[in-house]
Amino acid sequence: MRVSTSEIFNVANRGISDANSAMVKTQEQLSTGLRVLRPSDDPVASTKIMQLNDTIARIGQFTKNINSAENDLQLEETTLNGVLELIQRVQELTVQAGNTATLTPSDYKALAAEVDARLEELLNQVNTRNANGDYIFAGYKGGTQPFERLGPGQFTYSGDEGQKLVKISESVKVPVSDSGKALFMDIAAVEATLRTHVSAANKSVPPITVSVGQVYDQDVFDQFYPGNMVVTFNHESAVTPAAKNFTITERDTGKVLLSNQPFISGASIQVAGASFTITGQPASGTPPVPATRPFGADAPVALPFDFTPPANESLIVEVNGRRETLVLDANVTSTADIAAILNNAGNGNAARLANLGVTVTAAGFSMSAGVNFTVLGGTGNIDAVMGLNTSLGTSSVNGQRAIGGDQVFVDSADNQDLLLTLARLSDAMKTVGSDAQSKAVLKSVVDLTLGNLTNAQTNLLEVTSRLGARFNTIASTKDLHLDTELVGKEVLSELQDLDYAEAASRLSKQELVLQAAQSTFVRISQLSLFDRL
Repeated sequence: MRVSTSEIFNVANRGISDANSAMVKTQEQLSTGLRVLRPSDDPVASTKIMQLNDTIARIGQFTKNINSAENDLQLEETTLNGVLELIQRVQELTVQAGNTATLTPSDYKALAAEVDARLEELLNQVNTRNANGDYIFAGYKGGTQPFERLGPGQFTYSGDEGQKLVKISESVKVPVSDSGKALFMDIAAVEATLRTHVSAANKSVPPITVSVGQVYDQDVFDQFYPGNMVVTFNHESAVTPAAKNFTITERDTGKVLLSNQPFISGASIQVAGASFTITGQPASGTPPVPATRPFGADAPVALPFDFTPPANESLIVEVNGRRETLVLDANVTSTADIAAILNNAGNGNAARLANLGVTVTAAGFSMSAGVNFTVLGGTGNIDAVMGLNTSLGTSSVNGQRAIGGDQVFVDSADNQDLLLTLARLSDAMKTVGSDAQSKAVLKSVVDLTLGNLTNAQTNLLEVTSRLGARFNTIASTKDLHLDTELVGKEVLSELQDLDYAEAASRLSKQELVLQAAQSTFVRISQLSLFDRL
């Protein structure tokens, strides 16, 4: 068999190249410490290595989530423990305040000052932020301050009821926050209570304020519950002499509880077992423009006229869908006669007009409340003497109702937030006098405060116990991740880590092979027929 010189060189080059490649791969394995450098080195092992690396990476992310969750829960637990300690101190002050026989108004003012300080401390605690600057009791609205003071004893919650969840394993999510509404607002009250606030649409400058309010007669207030009140400031001409005045109505039904009461800034207002004060100068409402339909509005009055009804003729007056039928049962020679007949108590006309709030004078019909009305159902004779088209129906169009001024709302409630409990206790101690009645009111507030604080304490302890369960879940999941990561790394090491002793021995062998190939090639390349000539 004849072997060409070029083939000798090609074979030698391939051998040297293969030996060199094998040695380079071994050197790369030694430098990286890895047995499998690319999928082609071991396809089966490469697949398992990728799966293990993905699992370990996920565990690393879960571990970061766990650390973040632990930090958030530890901060919440610390904050709640601080609130519980604050409640305990307020309970001590409340028990001390119950000693109405010996404490003086100045003593109560001193106690109220500490309660106010504790209230400010509580307001800071419920607005706690975590390391990221998020409010921990705002639900999903971490960037929004959850609790804000609107006025004396009025607080609002601007967060939501969401609960943030953090994924700590493939199948486990743990809550890392609690809604401030559930923690501090939705606390069952011992007795039906109230909340006060001013309308956002008020126009007074500076704005009026309303006190936190007290229930001074629980039995009377329970009869009113669950009704809500609205205090509306009327036009000043509603009282004589003209002055600031207000009307209190039940919001849902419109039932008037107090009407056209003179207003004195800071004076106690008592209604339906509740008492509160409004301070400032409220904006008054505007008076109504009377609705009128004068005689002769539709046609000239047919006077002089001597009309004796052949029978009792009648007409109808309608106001807001309510109707009353009036009779003409006497001789009519002027519009004054019409007014006299329609205002006659004997034939029932006067009572019917009063039911509608409509008055009749020699000038015509009017409605002082400013509600437009309709006169209808008359005859041609009535049309002639009144100058009004009563047979077809004639209506006033110039009436305008009174527009209320500033408003204050007093809402019934079956729960009382923790902030309001402290504010109400402070208010009661600041306003207590030396008389037996005010001390009795304070004693009632003290009893309710102790009950409400106990309810708040129970609510927070339940949440604290749930925090413990969350910590246990995190701890067990963390241990499971550590075990899984350890086993995964051991298997990964077996699959991809290099046996240095075997690799070093292999490298020596590959170097020897490469040297032999190079030496053999040199010798063979020198062989030639010319050497035999």
